[in-house]
Amino acid sequence: MQNSVIVIVGLGVLAVLVLMGALARMYRKAGPNEAIIRYGFGGPKVIIGHGALIYPMVQHTKTLSLELMSFDVAPSQDLYTMQGVAVTVEAVAQIKVRSDMESIMTSAEQFLSKSPQEREGLIRLVMEGHLRGIIGQLTVEQIVKEPEMVGERMRATCAEDMSKMGLEVVSFTIKEVRDKNEYITNMGRPDIARIRRDAEIATAEAERDTAIRRAIALREAAVAKSAADQERVLAETQSLTKQAEAQRDLDVQKAQYTETAQRQQAQADKAYELQTNVMQQKVIAEQVKVQQIEKEAQVKVQEAEILRNQAELTATVLKKSEIEAQRIGNMANAEKARIVAEAEGRATAIRTQGEAEASIIFQKGEAEAKAMNIKAEAYQEWSQAAVVDKLITNMADVVRAMSEPLAKVDKITIVSTGDGKNIGAHKLTGEMTEIAAQVPALFEALSGMKMSDLMSNIKGMGARPNGATEEKPVIEGEAKS
Repeated sequence: MQNSVIVIVGLGVLAVLVLMGALARMYRKAGPNEAIIRYGFGGPKVIIGHGALIYPMVQHTKTLSLELMSFDVAPSQDLYTMQGVAVTVEAVAQIKVRSDMESIMTSAEQFLSKSPQEREGLIRLVMEGHLRGIIGQLTVEQIVKEPEMVGERMRATCAEDMSKMGLEVVSFTIKEVRDKNEYITNMGRPDIARIRRDAEIATAEAERDTAIRRAIALREAAVAKSAADQERVLAETQSLTKQAEAQRDLDVQKAQYTETAQRQQAQADKAYELQTNVMQQKVIAEQVKVQQIEKEAQVKVQEAEILRNQAELTATVLKKSEIEAQRIGNMANAEKARIVAEAEGRATAIRTQGEAEASIIFQKGEAEAKAMNIKAEAYQEWSQAAVVDKLITNMADVVRAMSEPLAKVDKITIVSTGDGKNIGAHKLTGEMTEIAAQVPALFEALSGMKMSDLMSNIKGMGARPNGATEEKPVIEGEAKS
């Protein structure tokens, strides 16, 4: 009985396990990157993100990938822009199946029977066609400079066709644009030239600003250096001035010290001389004492001779000492008198010389003043006759001075072509006479007096023993002396 129960239980467990294995094989789960399309009994159904039982024999499933599809869109033929320029465009498209059930079903209807390469080929053909239409509406500059705008237009244009296939364009990016005629290369040259020009202008402006700032800095440095030099020169001048003042004070002090030292030296020399004289006198006195002692000793030996010699020697020695002392005093007094006399003589000579020079200057000035007064009085006493006499006297000198240039001529050649008396050498003497005749006119032009009036006022001039014409030279001689 127990064995039967065990068998029954084992069979039950086995049946449960078989049933669970069958159910596990029937249960299908959809991953996050795929959708399961169930079709058959109960109609088509899309399973996304969960699982479902698939009944064998009455239901079947297929998997549709929801992953992002990335492929290149590069038409093999050239695309023509609005300007008619043939360009080659290479782009990258990102395509995926839309997440709603209807789009998944639409995509499943169109692509489940095709391989991924066939599916990408169909999508690429659609996108290349739309890209050709968009490129034809744009210029090369827009394609090159605004690739984002081309992508936006591409997504907007392809959205309807992609939606019919249950797809959506995630992104469309222009990867490369090129042409065979170097249009794109030449297109950038104006910008390059402009950029280069702007760069050169900016460089020139920067160099100009740098030069200006350098000049300003150099000027400020020169001004600062000039100010520093001025301060340095001023300081040096002040230092030299103070040094000169100190040197001057030092020289003055040296001179004062020298004078004081010389004065003290002179006093010391005089004192030394006086002391020497005193010492000599003391030595003489000591010698006299020694001689007196010797004489006294001799007197003791020879009394008679000593008495006689003592009186004689005493008289002789004292007289010589007095004479020597008087001679020394006389010499000192004579030297002193000589120095005083020399000083007074120098002072007297200097004073006498100054007084003599002052007297000479005074006498010279007084003589010149007297001569000027005498000359002025003489000129005031001149009459018109004296003036005429002076004029006639000096007329020969005037004519001589006027004809002096002719005396310096080495050779004169006279060519006579006329007839009459004033030809040849007579013409030359006649011209000299005319020159002399111009002297009165010259006098009248310079003095303002007419010769005829002067000549009419000189009657009786010959009767004067000493006229004005003879006094004038004497006055000048006295004035000159």
